[in-house]
Amino acid sequence: MSLLTRRGFLAATSASAATLLLPAQVRAQSTRMILSATSRTIEVQGKAATVWGLLDGNGRSGLVFDPGQAFAVDLTNTLDAPTIIHWHGQIPPNMQDGVPDLPMPMLQPGESRGYDFAARPGTHWMHAHIPEHEMLLLAAPLVVRRPEDVSADRQEVTLFLHDFSFRPPAEVLAEITGGTSMAGMDHSQMGQDGVAAMDMGAMGQGDAMSMPGMDGMAMDLNDYNFDAYLANDRTLDDPEVLQVDKGGRVLVRVINAAAATVFWIDSGSLPGRLVAVDGEPVQPMTGSRFGLAMGQRLDIELDVPAEGGAFPILALREGAKERTGVILATPGASVTKVVGLSDAEHPAFSADLSQEAALRAVTPLPERAPASQPMLMLGGSMMPYVWTINGQTWGNHVPVTAKSGDRVEITFHNMSMMAHPMHLHGHAFQVVSTGGARFAGAVRDTVHVPPMGMVTVAVDAGEAARWMLHCHHMPHLSTGMMTEFAVSA
Repeated sequence: MSLLTRRGFLAATSASAATLLLPAQVRAQSTRMILSATSRTIEVQGKAATVWGLLDGNGRSGLVFDPGQAFAVDLTNTLDAPTIIHWHGQIPPNMQDGVPDLPMPMLQPGESRGYDFAARPGTHWMHAHIPEHEMLLLAAPLVVRRPEDVSADRQEVTLFLHDFSFRPPAEVLAEITGGTSMAGMDHSQMGQDGVAAMDMGAMGQGDAMSMPGMDGMAMDLNDYNFDAYLANDRTLDDPEVLQVDKGGRVLVRVINAAAATVFWIDSGSLPGRLVAVDGEPVQPMTGSRFGLAMGQRLDIELDVPAEGGAFPILALREGAKERTGVILATPGASVTKVVGLSDAEHPAFSADLSQEAALRAVTPLPERAPASQPMLMLGGSMMPYVWTINGQTWGNHVPVTAKSGDRVEITFHNMSMMAHPMHLHGHAFQVVSTGGARFAGAVRDTVHVPPMGMVTVAVDAGEAARWMLHCHHMPHLSTGMMTEFAVSA
């Protein structure tokens, strides 16, 4: 993905949400963005691979909005399968949230649909809300710039991460899940053909790490070894090299769009400052290595030295040696090849909440007494491969309920040996506890809950509707690790 210019696009005029009722072709096109769900070909490790994608009217992956520009987008499904797109990090009207049949049906092949709402600033993304489709890379960046982004003297880079298999996603899911069926998954969460049963013995049991103080129990970090790990659709065999200025400042917008992989972002010799998570500013945190789970985003500011050079920005797979990334290079710099495997395994990011506990919001939620404090027990196991919320899978779930406008404090208590990135649709929440003293933590939409860990988030219930609340690990989601935040008027 190329660097953004410091000038943005022309601002678009706001459109009424009522235009959702009109066919896309009826509405004026001049101020609207075009987006296509389509197939495309990329090269991975020297082999051509057919994947899916979300391309704008100029054939580029993703969308970038200027400050104040309305989210006015016409989406067309040019694929040969029905699908639907969720605007991850945005807060649209529930009708436009993009979950199959909740409430809108999937887009049929050839169908177009319009979306109109106020864009929420920050680094976000968009993806199919069907695990098999997301694993086919039907996802893209969705960046909404702030006025300070436009005025800042810095370049911007997007680092979009995926895990990738040459095998069909249905086969991958079947191998991971070991043939568990989800009878209650009635809104296409399993894809078009379901997941066929396969012998669990054929699957590698992944990487496990014992955790201190846990009586020898082992934490499962990775339950599948993908064929490749991509940064902007490329591996380190042929990485994207992005030109930056000597002595300049770069904002790297990192998006973890992987199905089942947690990464560390390592800026190497460049000093870094983490300035936002999930699109929301945080008090700057200095460092050269920051972790992010599936669905999460990091904005990291980097300072390029005056003498210039080439600087790999790497995404390291936790608990394993694989890595991917891009290269920032000043004009004329010599770019040295970086191999796709580190010498040693990278540590676990999922082991604890130390990074989360250190984050502080720039604009915290106002203090309010909660109307309710539900506890969600996160459970499950590798054998059989089933993951639950309060002991239930989707279809047998008990919703978390709230009244619109109420403050609710949800505690995620993970009783399993895998971490779970928990994502809430249609809302932003604030992390207020990681099991100890309260603090004004990051405002975000996806929080990573480690094995045997506990996180409490505060959220103000929004539009009266059914909003999905689920784990963003695609195999966990596909076996039913989802409930709903049911808001009443």
